[in-house]
Amino acid sequence: MARVAFLGLGVMGFPMAGHLAAAGHEVAVWNRSPAKAEAWTAAHNGRSAASAREAAEGAEFVMACVGNDDDLRQVCLGEAGAFAGMGKGAVFVDHTTVSAAVTRELSALAAQSGLGFVDAPVSGGQAGAENGQLSVMCGGAPADYARAEPVIAAYARICKLMGPSGAGQMAKMCNQIAIAGLVQGLAESLHFAEKAGLSIPEVVEVISQGAAGSWQMQNRSGTMAENRFDFGFAVDWMRKDLGICLATADQTGASLPVTALVDQFYKEVQAMGGGRWDTSALIARLRR
Repeated sequence: MARVAFLGLGVMGFPMAGHLAAAGHEVAVWNRSPAKAEAWTAAHNGRSAASAREAAEGAEFVMACVGNDDDLRQVCLGEAGAFAGMGKGAVFVDHTTVSAAVTRELSALAAQSGLGFVDAPVSGGQAGAENGQLSVMCGGAPADYARAEPVIAAYARICKLMGPSGAGQMAKMCNQIAIAGLVQGLAESLHFAEKAGLSIPEVVEVISQGAAGSWQMQNRSGTMAENRFDFGFAVDWMRKDLGICLATADQTGASLPVTALVDQFYKEVQAMGGGRWDTSALIARLRR
């Protein structure tokens, strides 16, 4: 068992930190809004800290799951940041989906302070976090990963080292690119079924057993049919992720025409007031 800090208690971080406590790790948590930390300590064994630095003091591993590049820099750097509280040899594990550039920047700064750094973005959404069934794609030094993997296992279905620093974030971009096209295809399929006068449940029952089947179809087709989007991974966050994908594609020379188009569709959903809707809300713009 390890001494662990967890920074960021949103819809993903809250249950992930809970799995660490349930596994027997000694957990300290910090959240920008203290009420979330208080709610966590009321539900789990562990303590809350007043700052990221305080949470990280004495921790062997510091996990983070925050919002974006700037949020990650804020929790890592400065007098109140996690790096200032971590002892030499401790490992920072970043579960946030951010750019590979900020990952490499912070990894280099961590190394200068004698710290390990593993970028470890996750896939599986809120349900995956709550059920401890996340897919975790990692980048970093093999030795740091080998130490962190048994701790990450508390909430992972699969955890894999993809390469050096930034490789985990690159793999997460692949994930988001694939999801964008899948959700749009599913939205169009269900929209077409509606216009054709078919029963969506019956269509899904049949086509999900063939080549069209996917996690999205299994988990989102029913709520899409019912026009329910008040859960899951928000459109605002998906646009943040796709923005990272598209910017990185420009740098690497990759061509992402479908991703760019779906990103604009999500922009339309935001204009409809759906920024906090689940990403499956792509069907809503087709029903206007």
